[in-house]
Amino acid sequence: MKALTWQGIEKVEVTEVPDPVIEEPTDAVVRVTSTAVCGSDLHLYSVLAPYLRKGDVLGHEFMGVVEEVGSAVSHVQPGDRVVVPFNISCGHCWMCDRGLFAQCETTQVREQGKGARLFGYTSLYGSVPGGQAERVRVPHADFGPVKLADDHPDERYLYLSDILPTAWQGVAYADVAPEGTLAVVGLGPVGLLAVRAARHQGISRVIGVDLVPERLELARASGAEVVDLREVDDVAATLVEMTEGRGPDGVVEAVGMEAHGNPVAGLAISGASRLPGPLARTAIETAGIDRLAALHTSVKAVRRGGTVSVSGVYGGMADPMPMMELFDKGVQLRMGQCHVKRWTPELHTLVSGADDVLGLETLATHRMPLAEAPEAYAMFQQKRDGCVKVVLQP
Repeated sequence: MKALTWQGIEKVEVTEVPDPVIEEPTDAVVRVTSTAVCGSDLHLYSVLAPYLRKGDVLGHEFMGVVEEVGSAVSHVQPGDRVVVPFNISCGHCWMCDRGLFAQCETTQVREQGKGARLFGYTSLYGSVPGGQAERVRVPHADFGPVKLADDHPDERYLYLSDILPTAWQGVAYADVAPEGTLAVVGLGPVGLLAVRAARHQGISRVIGVDLVPERLELARASGAEVVDLREVDDVAATLVEMTEGRGPDGVVEAVGMEAHGNPVAGLAISGASRLPGPLARTAIETAGIDRLAALHTSVKAVRRGGTVSVSGVYGGMADPMPMMELFDKGVQLRMGQCHVKRWTPELHTLVSGADDVLGLETLATHRMPLAEAPEAYAMFQQKRDGCVKVVLQP
């Protein structure tokens, strides 16, 4: 079958790889009908290269039709239309029983000291072949896949795999009352869905921050006020000024490790990723830093006693943090991989309704065949051609 494979830093190719097969009684094989390029995939494209091998199959946002199931799978059957959460969880361990599906003890990558295995996301998370492919082996299919009706096109359901529950969790973690103010720093797909989720949940004032005109306009169209990074010298001070000198009640940080705003850190990250594999991994795991402009802005902007909810992915082990400010302001921090299945029942009901209340069917700006995935990655990374979200069809 054909799949998008990692070949080197900022180099991906569609190649022939072996067809997936049932390996465990709890497996399923899914024929992919739609798969998306996520902002987190861009970390693999460059920064996290030391944790990839040539030929690794990428992608963790996908849906499709079940073709085959193992003997222990009754949750779904061949012919069922499903969307698959990006984290692989068993549904019955101590962590899963508490709704902490991203920390599933059955699939934890203990040798790396990491949480649950993820589709298409490096040796840190199990080197599980991903969903930017014609077919995927789905472990723990006795719990993970979400069975769908045939009432709506794929894009109404596709984002249940990752970015919609990630945005929903980000807003929930920010803990902003309906009469409060939420700032969303970064208006990529997760940030835009966080804006829409917050407005849908009744938060009266949402402020979006970005520097890409198309993204700012989409946030404004969804009911947010916007701050254009290109037009202000100090984003945090601007947000404080907009909120009676107090700061937003909560901030969703939806950018992560590759934020704009620190070219020195950018060069350090780039240099580390290009070292030979063992040296690069050692550098990242002991002295690695991220570009922290978005996170530091969020901490500086949030009001005293407020909450910063971190949805952006970070990987540094030596990130400098403003501990005096965090402590003095009494800031609460919440973060982590999304516990997808925790939010699935509520979100599945929401997106299955007659109306597309979150605008999911119009979020993608580009729809391309899988064969054009290398161009999709480059375009998304460079934010060319108004690219906000790419959906690929195998």
